[in-house]
Amino acid sequence: MEIETRVISIETIKPSSPTPKSLQKHYLSFLDQIFAPVLMPIIYFYSSNPKISQSQFSNHLKQSLSKTLSLYYPLAGRLVGNLYVHCNDAGVPFAEAEANCTLSQAVTNPHPQNTYKFAIPPKTLGLCMAVQATYFRCGGVAVAISISHKAGDALSAFMFAKAWSSSSATLIPRFEAAAYFPPRDIPVDRAAASDLTKEEHVARIFTFPESEISALRERYSTGGGRRPSRSEALTAFIWTRFIAATGARFDLNKTYELLHLVNLRGRVNPPMSKYSFGNILGQARASPGPGDDGAEVVRKMREAVRAVDGVGRNFMEENADLIDNENVVCLGFSSLVGFPGHEVDFGLGKPVWIGLGWFPLMNTVYFMDSKCGGNGIEAMIILN
Repeated sequence: MEIETRVISIETIKPSSPTPKSLQKHYLSFLDQIFAPVLMPIIYFYSSNPKISQSQFSNHLKQSLSKTLSLYYPLAGRLVGNLYVHCNDAGVPFAEAEANCTLSQAVTNPHPQNTYKFAIPPKTLGLCMAVQATYFRCGGVAVAISISHKAGDALSAFMFAKAWSSSSATLIPRFEAAAYFPPRDIPVDRAAASDLTKEEHVARIFTFPESEISALRERYSTGGGRRPSRSEALTAFIWTRFIAATGARFDLNKTYELLHLVNLRGRVNPPMSKYSFGNILGQARASPGPGDDGAEVVRKMREAVRAVDGVGRNFMEENADLIDNENVVCLGFSSLVGFPGHEVDFGLGKPVWIGLGWFPLMNTVYFMDSKCGGNGIEAMIILN
């Protein structure tokens, strides 16, 4: 069915306590600067709880959000160019909407084009964060937390969501990224080079159950080597299918690049806190041969990941040859497997599904833990 949502109210939620003047200028790190200023929605879907009315839930969300923003104060500020966030407590837009469907209809065989309808549109410039709560006809609810890619990565978004949902003061963020990766003079237009694609593309979600992933891990194991992780095995499988499906196997004039994002928090010296907030990401770049099997793809990918350090290399300069180069075939991967998403409950229990807002970056694969539990993985794949 065609899923539609209708916004019924919108207000601005401000931090419960003012941000000290000494903290009102939050400098972006170099790694923040190179990402496009678009909102990244992560949507949590929950079953109804007859003991909690819609108005009670709404008030709970707003009050707890206000308290949490006092700790995560840059999210309530506004971006100034490509250099810093003015932490002026301007607040976070909080929209409430109604859906024309039930929760079951929204999460059964979900399509990315429908999922993004549960969040505030991604191109809302200047904002660091936006929230939307969407109520279903059955009483269920979806809570979309959209954090600007200028402000933080997916791990930062999950950290904020967990702190908000539990009202926990133990998840105190560390805004230290700029000290490790000092900002540079990068114009906003150049930083937006990785913006949403304008090309024709198709996005689909594929579910890989635990049994199939285990079979892939076994198939790609090599003698004496460490067994591939779930993400490694699935990355290798999708890469080999991508090469076969695009016919690249037969074009020896092309270069093939497998890109994988890597968490840098533990790779810098001294190591950063696991609660460090920001875009603290490196990019592993492997070059599997067109005829490499899955085991060889895993080996080359591991070598590329091991080579990623915490220096914060210039993505734009290192990968300049990948942009608009018809002789380079790229497929990028971002794994959110194992992230603490299912701990975000807002008093409603575990989410029945966690979806990513439709984020059309061409030739990109996003991994999430499967909603069916166990060790399955859902892959959202975006291709032309």
